Amino acid sequence: MNIEFLGGVREVGRSAILVNDSLLLDYGMLTGTPPRFPVGSVAPEAVVVSHGHLDHVGAVPSLLSGDARPPIHWTPPTHELTLLLARDTLKLHGGSYDCPFTEEEIRRVTQVSETHGYREPFDAAGHEVTFFDAGHIPGSTHVLVDDGETRLLYTADFHTGNQRLLSGTTARPNADVVIAESTYSDVEHDERAAVEERFAESVKTTLWEGGTVVVPAFAIGRTQEMLLVCDAHDIDCYVDGMGKRVTRTFRQHPAFVRDADALRRAISNARFVTGRDGQRKRIAAKNAVIVTTSGMLSGGPAMTYVPEIRANPVNKITMTGYQVEGTPGRELLDSGCAEIDGRVMPVSAQVESYDFSAHADRDGLLDFLDAYRDARLLVNHGDRCEAFAAELRNDGFDANAPELGDVVAY
Repeated sequence: MNIEFLGGVREVGRSAILVNDSLLLDYGMLTGTPPRFPVGSVAPEAVVVSHGHLDHVGAVPSLLSGDARPPIHWTPPTHELTLLLARDTLKLHGGSYDCPFTEEEIRRVTQVSETHGYREPFDAAGHEVTFFDAGHIPGSTHVLVDDGETRLLYTADFHTGNQRLLSGTTARPNADVVIAESTYSDVEHDERAAVEERFAESVKTTLWEGGTVVVPAFAIGRTQEMLLVCDAHDIDCYVDGMGKRVTRTFRQHPAFVRDADALRRAISNARFVTGRDGQRKRIAAKNAVIVTTSGMLSGGPAMTYVPEIRANPVNKITMTGYQVEGTPGRELLDSGCAEIDGRVMPVSAQVESYDFSAHADRDGLLDFLDAYRDARLLVNHGDRCEAFAAELRNDGFDANAPELGDVVAY
C-alpha cells in the first residue's frame, strides 16, 4: 500500500491523503487569507470523506471540474454538511481567486454522492472501505481501508469521551497501519460534567444580575451541543447563524446523534432568530442567552451581538471552543479587545472560556492507540505531530510524523 500525504500533516487544515494513487481520503482547506489547499494535482478513481468540517471537505467540489466525476463516499450528514459549507465558501470567495470551485461543481457533488452507514463495507476504487462512528460530530467516521494486503485505519477527527450530542467512539477495528490525529496530544480536558456546571452557573448568575450572555459557537456540532447543555440546565436561549441550518440537518438524521429525543427537546427550547427588521439588536438588549456563530468571532451574527453588549460589565461573552492565533476571539481573550468589522473595540463585558472540545485529549488519544501497539502509526492533524510521534516511540510504538508530500509504502 502506498500512502501519499497531500495536506493535514504537521498542521491542522487541508486534510488530504491519497491511497494507492486511486483512493482519496478527504480533501479540505486551511482557512486564512488566502486559504490554502492540498498540494499537487489529483485525479482519484474514488473519494472517501470522513466528516463535514471545512478542513476535511472544503475543497471537495473542485475534484469535479472538467470531465472528472469520481464517486464520493460519505455518511448522509456529511454529504449535506459539505453542500452547506461549499455554498457558504462560494458566497464568501466566489468573486475571487480564492475559491477553487463553481456553483456548477457544487451541483455535481450530489450527482456522484454515495452514502453509507456505519459498519457497512463498500467498494471504492478496488478497496474495501468501512466506516466506524468516530464520536466527533454527527456523521463523523473512522475510515478502514483494505486493499487485500494491508488494512489502513484513518482515524480522522475523533473523541473518546461522551458529549450530549454524541457518544465517544468505542470502535477499534484491526489495522496494520493507523493514521492518527493528534490535535490535543498535549492537553487534558477537564471532566465534561464539571465544565457544564461551571458554564451553567456562570450563565445563570449573569441572567440573575440582568445581563445578556453571548455564546459564540461553531455551527457544526458545537451549536447543537450548547443547545443541549442549555436545555439540560433549564436555560432558555436564542440560536442564530449557520448553526440554525446545521441543527435542522441533524434533526433529520436521528440515527447519527446520541439522543434524538433530547435534541428535539433542545430545539423546541431554543428560539431561532430570523435576523429581520433589527431583531438582533432588540434581542441583544434583552436579559437573554444567545448561541451564535462565528465561534471565533470572525464573522456571522456575533458581529452584531458583541458590539451591542460589549460596554456593559454585567454582560458576558462565553467562548466555547479553541481560539486560533490571530482570530478576533483569541485577541479578545488575550487583550480584552476585539476587531469587529475593521474596528478595534474595547470590551468591558466579562469574557470567559470553556473547553467543550469534540476532540480526544492526550489521555483519549493514548487510550485509543493502545489497541494498536502492533501497528505502524502515522501521526497527523496537529501542531506538534513530530513531538507526539517521538513520545509514542519512547513508549514502544512504531510511530512517525510524515511531512507534506511524503509517500509512505507498506
